[in-house]
Amino acid sequence: MGDYAITLNNEPRISQAGKTLTFDELFNAHQEKVLRAAYRVTGNLHDSEDILQSVFLRQLDRGDQALSAERTGAYLCKSAINASLDLLRSRRRAPSELLNEELLPSTHGAADGDVRQAEQRLLLRTALLDLDQRAAEVFALRMFENFSNSQIAVVLGISANGVAVAFHKARAQLQHTLGELEGDNR
Repeated sequence: MGDYAITLNNEPRISQAGKTLTFDELFNAHQEKVLRAAYRVTGNLHDSEDILQSVFLRQLDRGDQALSAERTGAYLCKSAINASLDLLRSRRRAPSELLNEELLPSTHGAADGDVRQAEQRLLLRTALLDLDQRAAEVFALRMFENFSNSQIAVVLGISANGVAVAFHKARAQLQHTLGELEGDNR
């Protein structure tokens, strides 16, 4: 597996083990994964599309910095998760924007089970925002993107044991926070 390196001429290109890819080819290879990662955190397609665009624009701005082919998709997912968390945290701090109304889809005419699932997703997103950045990254990569501990370790530059500990702590904190949030909603 080679490295990707973006060169910013008229046509951005990415080198991978002697093969040159255009930036469009990189985008096409990873856009669905990045959009899905953002959507799983935000729960909002419009926000996810904005995050998709910003993640790839940042990647383009990175210039000639190289990423291994194996790490590119994971790095882009991590970037989407971080951008999603940042967006939701900024909205939570901004009193003029109501996070709950934006995250909770319309439940008019939905079955009780569907309404409960939507409420649980909202509660999970809200609780996720209370985690520190590393814990939220580990949790989202593990639970939303199905990355293994060793894959997360490579992406985050920590040991697999460090990932396991962070994931365990994140789950425990989320369970506690969700218990409190569900108690408030009853």
